[in-house]
Amino acid sequence: MFETIANEDDRGQVGIGTLIMFIAMVLVAAIAAGVLINTAGSLQSQASDTGTETQQAVANQIEVVHAYGEIEDTGDDIENLNLIVKKSAGSDVIDLESMTMQFTSEETSETLELDDGFETESVTDDTDSSALVETSDRIEIQINDLSDTLEEGDNLGPGDSATVELIDQSGAQFSYGVTVPATYDDDADVVEV
Repeated sequence: MFETIANEDDRGQVGIGTLIMFIAMVLVAAIAAGVLINTAGSLQSQASDTGTETQQAVANQIEVVHAYGEIEDTGDDIENLNLIVKKSAGSDVIDLESMTMQFTSEETSETLELDDGFETESVTDDTDSSALVETSDRIEIQINDLSDTLEEGDNLGPGDSATVELIDQSGAQFSYGVTVPATYDDDADVVEV
């Protein structure tokens, strides 16, 4: 049953080779486990960041409460476009200073920024016009002098339409369709769009 070892010098050679192989396998397994743990940690961090960004993009929404256009004195085109906005329930603070606006009509597509295409003005008392903090806050976004602001130099005339896309600091987007009525009173100074 047991092998008899004739030479005492041959006794430990087989055991050392096995021990070296075992240590090598443990080292390889430890390195592989370290790589897997690092990769899992990196993926978890990336997934957490993506989840947070997605949640902000979905939750941070701007709503247009009312929109109207001011008619120019010399014709019947819309000279100034005004949007009264609020933040949706559950949204974080929306910073209007870092918000951009994409104005797209049949004639042009322009990217506008605060004080370089549009201005803001508080509608509610004690509200800073640069951020929507509370759901009750109302801020008016004004695109003044459309013919000067837009590259093509066209105002919105009767029956014209455009899309205004508001993009906040988190990347959340809200699109609002502007449609000028085909006809309106000649004495009107303002028209709902």
